[in-house]
Amino acid sequence: MHAPKQRLGLKHFKKGGTPIACLTAYTAPIAKLLDPHVDLLLVGDSLGMVVYGFDDTLSVTLEMMIAHGAAVVRTSRHAFVAVDMPYGSYEKSPEQALASAKRIMIETGCGAVKLEGGAEMAPAIRRIAENGIPVIGHIGLMPQHVKEMGGFKIQGRDDAQAEKLKRDAIAVAEAGAAMIVIEGTVEPVARMLTQAVSVPTIGIGASAGCDGQILVIDDILGTFAAFQPRFAKRYAELAPLISQAAESYAEEVRARRFPAP
Repeated sequence: MHAPKQRLGLKHFKKGGTPIACLTAYTAPIAKLLDPHVDLLLVGDSLGMVVYGFDDTLSVTLEMMIAHGAAVVRTSRHAFVAVDMPYGSYEKSPEQALASAKRIMIETGCGAVKLEGGAEMAPAIRRIAENGIPVIGHIGLMPQHVKEMGGFKIQGRDDAQAEKLKRDAIAVAEAGAAMIVIEGTVEPVARMLTQAVSVPTIGIGASAGCDGQILVIDDILGTFAAFQPRFAKRYAELAPLISQAAESYAEEVRARRFPAP
């Protein structure tokens, strides 16, 4: 009988080593299925769209993130677990950010928190990190800022954007972020950002040259039909199977074939 794997720690995530495999998870059953296969599970605020049916992530609350984060931590044993800090829980001040991060860590037992923002969020990242809480940064396309950015637009298309992204990446890393997610950024710029910082980068719609990759689990399973990012590869098409199962069940109930004698 094999001994259970020990949960991965931050020391596992190396710059320039074997690419880091990451997926989002929001529920206990899915977390248990994904856990043996990935290095990192992110309880992303994307749950606002794929679980709660919101149009964006802005309505997600700290309480939602804690509830789902605790479920993922409770049922996973191997993967490192990080939890997103939702919109409105950290932007006001470094003190607000620290208080929210502490609550997430205490109430979920996760390994790190993640927040969006570049140089402007460096003071908050530094405050959290100085208090012994690992932080993952997030630059490029930032879903919590989608209204300010004019929609889900690819970043780094011109020199000005590329230069700003480089300043953001360096500021976030120097503030103490343990890793940086780079989302929705053109490949050459994402590759340049990965080379510009000393911490691992995790790409989503960015570059294969990042130190790891993450996708939303519902995108790769084909269960979220409302929106499909161009960069998300479908590894399964479960939506038709789920619909077919529900249809068959309903037909059998109405025909009194289920439950059988």
